[in-house]
Amino acid sequence: MARTARPTPGPSGSQPRRQPQPLPVRTRTVGDFVKAFFAFIALSALLIGVPGALAYFVGWPLPDEAPTLETVRQPITASVFIDVLTVVVWLAWAQFAACVIVEGKAEISGVGMPSRVPGAGPSQLLARQLVAALLLVGASAASLTPGLAQIGNAYDDNARSTVASAQQTPGQTGDQADAPGGQRQLEAHERRMVDPAHPGAGTARAGDEHRQTKFYRIQPPEGRHHDSLWEIAERHLDDGRRYKEIYQLNKDRVQPDGSKLSQASLIRPGWIMEMPADAHGGELVEMPEDSPEITKDLREQIHEYDKSRRTPAPATDPAHTGPGHADHARDVTPDRPLPPLPTDQTPPATAADDSGFGLSEALIGAPLLAAGLLAALGRRRRAALWQSAMSALGLGSGIDLTATGPAARIEEALLVGADPAAVRDLDSALRGLSAALAAEGRSLPVVYAAWLTGTELHLQLAATAGEPPQPWQLGQDATFWRLRRSAIVAHADDGTAAPYPGLVSLGTLDDDARLLLNLEAVPGIVSLTGAAADRTAVFASVAAELATSGWSDRLTLTLVGFGAELGALAPTRIRHLDGVAALVETMTAETEQRRAALSAAGHDSVLTGRTGQAQHTQRAPHLVLLATEPTEAQAARLAELAADSGRLGIGYLIGTSQQQFPGASWELEITGEGRLRAPLLGLELTAQQLPEEQHRAVADLFAAADPDGGDGGGAGPAAAHRAPFLVDISETGRPAVYARLLGNYEIIGLETPDDQRGALLHEALALLLLHREGVHPRVLASALWPRGATEDVRDALIERLGTWLGSDGQPGAQQGVQPAGQPGAQPGSAAASAPRLRTDATGRLTLATSVVSDLDVLRTLHHEATQGRGANNARVRERLLTDALALARGPLLAGRPQGRYGWLSHEIIDAQLPLLVADVALALAAHHREADQPRKAMEALETALNSAPADERLWNELLRAAHATTDTTLLTTTATALLDRNATLSNGARGLPPRTEALLDELLPTWRDDTEAAAN
Repeated sequence: MARTARPTPGPSGSQPRRQPQPLPVRTRTVGDFVKAFFAFIALSALLIGVPGALAYFVGWPLPDEAPTLETVRQPITASVFIDVLTVVVWLAWAQFAACVIVEGKAEISGVGMPSRVPGAGPSQLLARQLVAALLLVGASAASLTPGLAQIGNAYDDNARSTVASAQQTPGQTGDQADAPGGQRQLEAHERRMVDPAHPGAGTARAGDEHRQTKFYRIQPPEGRHHDSLWEIAERHLDDGRRYKEIYQLNKDRVQPDGSKLSQASLIRPGWIMEMPADAHGGELVEMPEDSPEITKDLREQIHEYDKSRRTPAPATDPAHTGPGHADHARDVTPDRPLPPLPTDQTPPATAADDSGFGLSEALIGAPLLAAGLLAALGRRRRAALWQSAMSALGLGSGIDLTATGPAARIEEALLVGADPAAVRDLDSALRGLSAALAAEGRSLPVVYAAWLTGTELHLQLAATAGEPPQPWQLGQDATFWRLRRSAIVAHADDGTAAPYPGLVSLGTLDDDARLLLNLEAVPGIVSLTGAAADRTAVFASVAAELATSGWSDRLTLTLVGFGAELGALAPTRIRHLDGVAALVETMTAETEQRRAALSAAGHDSVLTGRTGQAQHTQRAPHLVLLATEPTEAQAARLAELAADSGRLGIGYLIGTSQQQFPGASWELEITGEGRLRAPLLGLELTAQQLPEEQHRAVADLFAAADPDGGDGGGAGPAAAHRAPFLVDISETGRPAVYARLLGNYEIIGLETPDDQRGALLHEALALLLLHREGVHPRVLASALWPRGATEDVRDALIERLGTWLGSDGQPGAQQGVQPAGQPGAQPGSAAASAPRLRTDATGRLTLATSVVSDLDVLRTLHHEATQGRGANNARVRERLLTDALALARGPLLAGRPQGRYGWLSHEIIDAQLPLLVADVALALAAHHREADQPRKAMEALETALNSAPADERLWNELLRAAHATTDTTLLTTTATALLDRNATLSNGARGLPPRTEALLDELLPTWRDDTEAAAN
């Protein structure tokens, strides 16, 4: 009997892991064949011998005619008693035969758990043991654990409820798992998996002192493969999940090199691991003094290490990332104290305490969700900037979209946790698969789940679908398709529809493999049990990721019973209904509509319409998240609607207190410890959650960037008048350090660092200059090392940055470097003795005011010209605006090294800078027009168009300035140039913006004829 487990995912670190290995093959012994022989004899006797004997010795036990009342009154003779007993035996035989058929079918197919035959407890147990013993000699794998591979076939008839009373663990045979003692062994094993310190987990040694202690020495890497606790447990304990037992035995004990095992994910070659008593295998070393296979040095190391176990380590299990690989796992432990940096004031809590920073670990641990939220937030803020610029107020870049308070901490957590590369890989891989299948004339297979690791993507298919297209490969069996992430090619935007937009993260395994479940493809309902608050946290995470996922074109997300505020994340995707009654009414209508549409199009499912020439008929998924408990009648109606939901592209995730919700195909449970369990699927994950306080903060972050206005940071009037970071632009002001960020990156006032670390120092300084409010150290580290870095690497970089920047009173520092016309903080001020890199009261890194960028100066000049000294003085305003426009030398950080500064994709500055330059040019043009100098106004506007070519305000003011010259030819030439520029920007897809077109109709009624004549 062979059953398929989930794919063995690779690590999340940079080193690729070996390919998923097949489950170990159990060696058949003579005893196995003896058992199989006697099982065959017993089954033959019971299935053939019993009915044969009954037929031969007793014959037909029932009367030949229907009994009458007179027959009942007759005395019971011995023959009548024998006939009645024979009927009972026949019924028992029929029940046992049914048990053998059920158990044999389940064992041979390896799909799902066997159905329960009514009233056949002991009889079915006997049948199971005999069938298992008979088929054991033909089994191809030792693992009998029902895995995710079963879900494609286990619910062909989702109206049938299947309950698993016990699951077999790797290394157990069927009779061990289901025998009365086997069930107790299974429960003990499961307790040991949850709590490695539980008796029997290998930590208690009472009564076992007579056994020889066993040790294992961590092996050096071979090629790109590194030893790991998981693989050690697989080889020597027959179950990789027992790595926790090894960890518990060895944590915090001093190793031969003086270090300690503090994380299960971080082990080093040469370390010694004490093993549980039942460990086996040739690589283990036992403790007899005369063992010839170990050297003297190794024997001494083992003796010293064995002594250390007599001092027990604390029972608490520190948080760790799971069984990673030796010497190359990513260190994600809580931050240790940063190198000492000066503070502006004494912080209320130590900077080393992440809880003081208030970062959301839930978001940090959800890379796909964080990346989606950041991308959506960036789009929202860009829309807010553009709409504010085009509004009647004409705020332009004047609004401040910098998050503050809890929203700022949420944004920082998003920046730390986001993995945009994973989102791009997932999207490109799925769209590329869809395009490749369409080119071969094949339909998309139904995908139930995806496993994403640091090196690979695995798809779990509902059924076999042949060979996958290149570069995809078959996984551990024909229902798994896998793809190396290094083989993923960025998919060109050719109109290929997103094939699986319903994929959403549920959580991670201990080895950092991330599970995404395709809610759209579920053949029925997914139910979620657990405490109400925990269920809502899972719902909020699912809703937020689906609303902002980067691997989806469009979908409809209906929320019931929670999350009304989450509509701010994606108003076009999310809708909120008041109750279950409204949901039932809505889904009844939509289900019927989708069935009719599929029938009319001749498709068997929505997937058929997402490939090839039928893309125009594709249906976006509709996913329902129901957190309110429905009534019995409503639950039955939802189960009826969901019976055909898989092919219609409709998915239901329902929170309930019922253990067996009607129509539920997949049953999930969220525990108070944050574990997501699916017992029937053999899964237990660290759940991805978004607790209420944090999901409300996320919603507030989006609401603050609402283009239609809002409280605290949106496009409303309150946000429009927040002053930017200003620098000293007086005649005597001189920056100690001046950085040019506009155009090519240059730094004046500092020694050039060495080439090896110079790029990192320059990038770190640029990030701090763009965030004068301060940067969390973890945000800095995630920006510089998107794939992760240990805290000692981060702290060393911060220390080097502080040394490089120096202090304003430091001997040898280049003081008074004064770029022409660029004032700043002057030496001798109160800040002259302060270091230039410091931490603020919240532990964030900030720069001294003596470190200035040209962007700071540009903002200050614009502010002074429009709201400061130049507001009431035309000559001062002209000078300030002219100086500001001269600073716009080019795009931000032009010519930056390829592969670096990826964090800029999350920044709003790339949208703010063109608006700021346009604001400066518009103000200067208005000044020149008031002075009756339209040609100078045109020069300023043309200069700004080099930095903001798509700004419609510049186009319109340029037309007005050209019209003010009274030169019709110049106006016509300007109009033609704008038409050409618009065609280039839009690739000829659209005409002029409506406002510009209306303005041309007013200023130059003949512009259409003139431009057509010029074209001819």
